[in-house]
Amino acid sequence: MPASLAVRRPPLVLGNWKMNCDVAFAERLLAELVGQAPLPVEVGVCPPYPYLGLAAARLAGSGIGWGAQDVAAQADGAFTGEVSSTMLADLGCRWTLVGHSERRTLFGETDALVAAKVARALAAGLVPVVCVGETREEREQGDTEAVLSRQLDAVTGELAQAGGRFVLAYEPVWAIGTGLTATPSQAQSAHAFLRTRLVQADVSGAASVRVLYGGSVKASNAGALFALPDVDGGLIGGASLVGEEFLAIVRAAARRC
Repeated sequence: MPASLAVRRPPLVLGNWKMNCDVAFAERLLAELVGQAPLPVEVGVCPPYPYLGLAAARLAGSGIGWGAQDVAAQADGAFTGEVSSTMLADLGCRWTLVGHSERRTLFGETDALVAAKVARALAAGLVPVVCVGETREEREQGDTEAVLSRQLDAVTGELAQAGGRFVLAYEPVWAIGTGLTATPSQAQSAHAFLRTRLVQADVSGAASVRVLYGGSVKASNAGALFALPDVDGGLIGGASLVGEEFLAIVRAAARRC
């Protein structure tokens, strides 16, 4: 039986707010989401660091979770501007994004640094959402699988004994914030490849690991993407800042159940 069909994987939809919003905007958006709770699938938001406390206060008891957009590779100490995994856990975070393409490309994060962050997240009881994906040039050169292999292989040592307590997010760099979206065929192929690599690496719980798609997901294309056998939900960027659009994406994920 294919790994994609071996177990039931409940959908997950995460909103990555990136470096957007102010307090008033965050309050309105959180209230809009809470007003529709309980939601039909697992849902979380990843606001900027300054608004994690606000998210924790407003989302408590709603069934909607919250997480961070990044985490430090160090446990604590003289690392000005960094936020540790234990601090995030103290704020009730369930998830933290790790290795988002914007961290890799704009801030020079290496595969080794991503692996160190994954280790810190796991040690603190957080669920790392490990982001991988190729650039447009890499796809056009036929290097998609080589890039995904390199990025995933760098963290499988940390993930091998995590008991499936992590999430992967396939985000083709060329589709992030561009309005371009991978075709269903492209998305399914990449997701199936990632799951196969997890199995080949003997990662515990590989068949149950959720692999999310990210890259210009919106209500109009979410249904087609989430219907794919290896796409287990979405990591949503810009559309997560529009309450009704985000909720429509959540409803599309629920149709996978």
